[in-house]
Amino acid sequence: MKVKELELVGAYAIQPRLFKDSRGYFFEWLNTDRFKSELGVDFKPVQFNSSKSSKGVLRGMHFQNDPRSQNKLIAVTQGIIQDVVIDCRAGSPSFGKHYSEVLTEGDKNQLFIPRGFAHGFLVLSDKAEIFYAIDNFYYPESEGGVMYNDPEIGIKWELDDSEIILSDKDKLYKPFLDKDFNFKYND
Repeated sequence: MKVKELELVGAYAIQPRLFKDSRGYFFEWLNTDRFKSELGVDFKPVQFNSSKSSKGVLRGMHFQNDPRSQNKLIAVTQGIIQDVVIDCRAGSPSFGKHYSEVLTEGDKNQLFIPRGFAHGFLVLSDKAEIFYAIDNFYYPESEGGVMYNDPEIGIKWELDDSEIILSDKDKLYKPFLDKDFNFKYND
C-alpha cells in the first residue's frame, strides 16, 4: 500500500497494492494493523455503506458533529468520482482548506478522511458506486453540511454547475464561514 499524507493534516490518499494475474486481481481493501503502523491511525469501522448515483449527482459536503464525528475510508467500486474534503477543525493548520482527487474503479485508490472534515463527491461517469467504511454510526441529529460551491472554499468541480444534481437538503447548506463547527484540532 502506498500512502501519501495530504496537506490537510490527518487525511491520506491511499493506493492499495494490486496483485494481478490472468484470473483477475486481489488487494487488501483495509488492514487495521497497517493503518495503525503506517498512518498512526486506530481505525476500527463499525458501519459499511454503499451508494450508487448517476452522472452529475453531487452528494455533499456532509459531516457529523462531535461527539458523533466519523473517520471514513472512501473507495469507488464502479465508475469515477471527484472526491472532495474540507478541514473543519478549529485550530488545524489546514482549517478551511480543501483537497480534491479523482477516485476510480480501475485504480482502486482510496481516501482516508479524519473526524472533523466535510466530505462530498461528484459522479463523473455514467454511474458510480461508492463504498464507505466509517468508525461511528450515523446519527441524523448530528449531521451538517457546507455549501458545495462556497466561493470562500473555491472547490473547482470537474463538471459545470449546470450539470450538477443536488438533493433538496444539500441545496440548503450555508457557506463555510457561516458555520459554527464544534470540531477541535488535536495534534
